[in-house]
Amino acid sequence: MVARPLIRLRPREGRRARAGAPWIFSNEIAGETRGVPRGSLVETRGDDGFEFGAGYYNPGSLIAVRLLEAPAGAAIGREFFAARIGHALAFRERMFGDPFYRLVNAEGDRLPGLVIDRFDETCVVQITSAGMELLLAPLLEALDETLAPRNVVLRADSPSRSLEGLPSYVRAAKGDVPAHLALEENGARYFADLSGGQKTGWYYDQRDNRAFIAALARGRSVLDAYCHSGGFALAAAGAGAREICGLDSSAAALSLADDGATANGADGVCKFVKADALEELDRLGAAKQFFDIAICDPPPFVKSRKDIEAGARVYRKLAKLAARVVATDGLLLLASCSHNISMERFQSECAAGIARAGRRAALIRQAGAAPDHPVHPMLPETAYLKALVYSFLPSP
Repeated sequence: MVARPLIRLRPREGRRARAGAPWIFSNEIAGETRGVPRGSLVETRGDDGFEFGAGYYNPGSLIAVRLLEAPAGAAIGREFFAARIGHALAFRERMFGDPFYRLVNAEGDRLPGLVIDRFDETCVVQITSAGMELLLAPLLEALDETLAPRNVVLRADSPSRSLEGLPSYVRAAKGDVPAHLALEENGARYFADLSGGQKTGWYYDQRDNRAFIAALARGRSVLDAYCHSGGFALAAAGAGAREICGLDSSAAALSLADDGATANGADGVCKFVKADALEELDRLGAAKQFFDIAICDPPPFVKSRKDIEAGARVYRKLAKLAARVVATDGLLLLASCSHNISMERFQSECAAGIARAGRRAALIRQAGAAPDHPVHPMLPETAYLKALVYSFLPSP
């Protein structure tokens, strides 16, 4: 048994945690805890003696304790991480034939505050909590023992780190930091910037949604708004799309998309344009330029709860502008990666935007992230990705 500081809960608090949720909030904690350093491993106990087990504590965070779903007194070190990462790896290897996937998805893999994306012999590690930051050394030892990657990149630059009182940095923990790394997904070849790109450099979460759209793209024209480095566009090109226009405001991301088009022999099919997506959609609609398939996968418009109403209006506007450029009998995919807006609210705003464009459509697909992004069953708020696909109907 390992001795650790004890965090006690107030009477009748911790109901979600008792049911299996791995979060305990600051207003559920009883007594004085100022002597417990930020990120410390702790034991947590209810007022009735109920043992919540081991976790780590941050007095400055709303989520005060993130439980590791490990028994009280359990050793949290290299062997612990090797077992958790090994289980996650075995699950991914059953699902995917190629070594390109999200290896660890935080609470979904019982490792809160930790994301690991695998790019064959390179792993990108993203740490978003003070507790996991203090456990970095045994974590990296376990990753090396389990997978032995050639390169390990620490992308400790997520904005959420500031909420945990953590600094921002990007560095190699092992090997190099590839700035132009090739990856494969759904038979297409892509390129990612692991040091300067968004998040970990790639968005594996849209894998299944890209495959769904690609299966319907043969012989069709495609508009990929907020295309980043060409995720949907290059998948559609590989499936035989007739012509593709990708829009993004990042020149660096578009350069990676161009490289991907060349690698896939799709230079003559793909055109990538640097533009503000909302402005360009407005221009295309006014010019009555139509596409058989339109995809809109924007950055988060609702970054916090206070942004819900303003963000909802932007999703409604985006749906309206996108609907205006979809051809008769065409398809539209609208996505949100904002965990603060519910699927119900997002669907409502998208439907309202399509209606305001004077269009009629049927919802044919409602999806989330690919299965290498498991969601903790007691944390529905971690199911951040929402994707809706509409089939447009002819006017009555």
